[in-house]
Amino acid sequence: MTIQKTFKKASLFSASALALAVASSSHAVDFEVGNTTASVYGYAKLDMIYDVDADLGSAVTRSSIRLDGENGSDGHADFLAYQSRIGFKTSTPLKGSTLNTTIEGDFYGAGGGEFRLRHAFGEWNGILAGQTWTNFGGFLGMTPAIDFNSQPGQANISRQSQLRYTTNGFSVALEDPGTIGTNLDISNRTTDEDTVKSSLPDLTLRYQASAGNVKYAASTVMRQLEYYNAARDSDESTFGWGINLEASAEVAEGITLRGAVTHGDGLGGYLWLPPTTQAGYIDNSGDAEGIEGSGGTIGISMAAGSGNINLAYGISTVDLDDVVDEGSSTAITANSNDKYEGIHLNYIWSPADRISYGIEAGYHTRETHAGDDGDAIRIQGMAMYSF
Repeated sequence: MTIQKTFKKASLFSASALALAVASSSHAVDFEVGNTTASVYGYAKLDMIYDVDADLGSAVTRSSIRLDGENGSDGHADFLAYQSRIGFKTSTPLKGSTLNTTIEGDFYGAGGGEFRLRHAFGEWNGILAGQTWTNFGGFLGMTPAIDFNSQPGQANISRQSQLRYTTNGFSVALEDPGTIGTNLDISNRTTDEDTVKSSLPDLTLRYQASAGNVKYAASTVMRQLEYYNAARDSDESTFGWGINLEASAEVAEGITLRGAVTHGDGLGGYLWLPPTTQAGYIDNSGDAEGIEGSGGTIGISMAAGSGNINLAYGISTVDLDDVVDEGSSTAITANSNDKYEGIHLNYIWSPADRISYGIEAGYHTRETHAGDDGDAIRIQGMAMYSF
């Protein structure tokens, strides 16, 4: 099923993870200890969810969409406060530069309800070390959404451990392999001694700049996907790569367009919300092979009253032809998903400083390699109080 099929119901604005983080940190409670400025920031947020069709979870999980013809219960309501978060920042002048540190967490741990670490990093003289947003991803192409997962198809908008250097808009990083990017599917291994391994970190490069009312960025990731082949007593590997282009532009007063395009081979989770999370597989000759992935987003934000109306579309696809045709995996088959799509329409407004309300409608689809498809609608509201 494509997104062009009948749009069952309307849908409304979503505040992205970054938008919410920025909103909360701008309201930080600051204090000084010696020559260090410290800030405590965060927000309490309630999400009010109603799934018209299948239960899609605390954030939209497209793999939970029922395929056409499948039976199941409709109508699921849930109230959650998992996205509420708290953070702590410091800023200290040090030898002609500034040492900045950040530690932040929310309550999405263990599937929701437990505290988890989001950010934990320090930065000095352009050198960043710790856990924060992957250098491959960015937020220029993300239109604000209330659903925590936002639009599929852009570069990953998650966090992982890394060592990064930034100068004049250019940044290069060595990042933890096999986490965000995932690794090879070895479900068809010939012996338990065949094991996935990572001997090199993922390398990411990014450049971000602006020209007038346009902000733009380009990023790339290069990675090695490998496993130990016990029969050959050797490491088998393949080169994985990805590129991401994103931009936002204020085309008129109060109107902003955003978009992103992502493509690569062996991307795995570096493609945000991929239909199949594995970055690659073992073919029938025992060689490692990458899985190609592509995606894109486009959206518009329009000022209205004390807030913004946001409309966005995203698509995420993977090419499973080779792995399915060869029967090279017991985990990736013709019944595996190869396309996700989503539309978010929302309105988010602030009746007072530090307070944000919003309502959103989303239409989401999935399609399997065999051509089966399904769709689902989510209505979601939010109330957020920042400090």
